[in-house]
Amino acid sequence: MSRLPAPPPGGFCAGAWEHTAALQQAIVEHPFNAALTDGALDRERFAFYIVQDARYLVGFAQALTAASTRAEDPADAAFLAGAAQGALVEERRLHAGYVEEFGLTEADLAGVVTSPSCTAYTSFLRGSALVEPYPVLLAAILPCFWVYQHVGSEILAAVGDVSGHPYRRWIETYADDEFAAAVLNARELVDRVAAAADAPMRQRMLAAFARASEYEWMFWDGAWNREQWPTARWLPA
Repeated sequence: MSRLPAPPPGGFCAGAWEHTAALQQAIVEHPFNAALTDGALDRERFAFYIVQDARYLVGFAQALTAASTRAEDPADAAFLAGAAQGALVEERRLHAGYVEEFGLTEADLAGVVTSPSCTAYTSFLRGSALVEPYPVLLAAILPCFWVYQHVGSEILAAVGDVSGHPYRRWIETYADDEFAAAVLNARELVDRVAAAADAPMRQRMLAAFARASEYEWMFWDGAWNREQWPTARWLPA
């Protein structure tokens, strides 16, 4: 397992990461990820996260599928379509394993309300797929790839041997070399598209990348707090 190589100097991705560097560090240092690193994250929080993430991945896959239909290069279209399939199949298989391990039933899952942060993030991606141009959609999608790989690699570097870690499968999934290669492909695609775009379009891409990174932080924060809708008290169950 290895970390990603440094982004190429001067590319869009290098600038976008630098622009959001403080936020990316805050994501790594968030109490959820700090507790996950230590193996001290309680199961209730992780189970809440797993349910939210499984629902998020549906919207993420829809955004990837929309991007694949707009790609002019067949190789790019195939990569995006394959990533959509991976979101729905491979990563959800990881979730299913944890659901089984925690002894959750379908009734338990159905009883967990989709959090405000999960709803907002998936709505942002679906909205980007509907109304934003292809370069902006790609920039909105990229943080889910890149941030997870970054967090997984940072946790693996901090832990070292994860053989006895309670969240070993999660760490290995996102610190895996194959996932790192997919992230690098995504970054190279975004860099190529940004290089062909004009300055106003690149600014829109940067705004989308930053907003998606904000939603990444909010997603983990929502899981840490097991976020609920503050208006639920006024609505029937």
